[in-house]
Amino acid sequence: MEVVYPDDFRCPISLEVMTDPVILASGHTFERASIQRWIDSGHRTCPVTMLPLPPHSSLIPNHALRSLIANFSPFTAGASRSNSMLSGQESLICSLSYPTDVATLSLLLRLTKEDPAFRHRLADSGAPSVLLRHAEFSDPNDLQALSLRILLYLSLDGDDARVGLVADGALDPLTHALAAGGPNAALAATILTSLAVVEVNKCTIGAHPSAIPTLSGLIRSGKGRERREAATALYELSKFPDNRSRAVRSGAVPALVSFVSDGSERAVEVLGLIAKCREGREAMRNVKGFVKVLAGVLREGRARGVEHALLVLNLTCSDSVKMICEVKQEGVEEICFMLVELDNGKVGRNALMMVRTLEKGGMGGF
Repeated sequence: MEVVYPDDFRCPISLEVMTDPVILASGHTFERASIQRWIDSGHRTCPVTMLPLPPHSSLIPNHALRSLIANFSPFTAGASRSNSMLSGQESLICSLSYPTDVATLSLLLRLTKEDPAFRHRLADSGAPSVLLRHAEFSDPNDLQALSLRILLYLSLDGDDARVGLVADGALDPLTHALAAGGPNAALAATILTSLAVVEVNKCTIGAHPSAIPTLSGLIRSGKGRERREAATALYELSKFPDNRSRAVRSGAVPALVSFVSDGSERAVEVLGLIAKCREGREAMRNVKGFVKVLAGVLREGRARGVEHALLVLNLTCSDSVKMICEVKQEGVEEICFMLVELDNGKVGRNALMMVRTLEKGGMGGF
């Protein structure tokens, strides 16, 4: 019976299963003899990326991949094959070290994505520390992206894995990735969201000097998905009361109001949490055009955005006669009357609460 090896075991040049895999400076792995012939023939580029190689670049043995290939025995018997693969996976985990290469991380990503048992073993090993070192800085081969994607899957392995990643020092590398912006920043923000599901992590992440400020900066100046993922991470963190004032101090409120004006419902939800603290309400009242932006959500937004916009306006009006006057001038009271008539769910209830707050303020209730 013909043996079928994983593509990760084959040299990109010869397409044969490697017996002496080595890592090129580009981060890709090749059979030593094949890549040596490539270099000896005068080539000064990576055969995969075609990018220039640094002068006098050395070939680093890929012990992790070599061990995995050596332990791969594709028997036809199911139990034997399973035991062989398990042994190979354990060898891969045990031999993983920094720096690693594209082939090894690609294999780890595939196994982590497809095999929950492997994911659990990887999370319990020393591998996360290697992944976190690669996750901290961008590189031409995008080892950072591969590492972040693996870390994301590890963060989905349960609360113990989430707490473990934070304990392993995940926050510094993740905030560095956030600060750099781009697609990898979006990945880092998604990982923070997953880590923050655990209550103790909300506190730890919020107390990190760069986490919330970097998320706020990404909401303010990021693009597309990175901005959305940063807002989602801040939403999860703001469920912990102490993090709301931290978000205010980081300048999150003006950034969120701007994001709301660009159509983000998630940003309205974050404002709803931050408005529960006094500093948050004061910061919102100081943002020029704040009421107009929220009134725009009431007029044109979808139900969830309208629901939270009403909550935010109600909270900011609850202790400010001046804010009540601004809200009335913007026509919010009339909108609320209409919403009470049209909706008998959360939107209608929030609109009714808003009307009562405005009436109470109008009668000098504060």
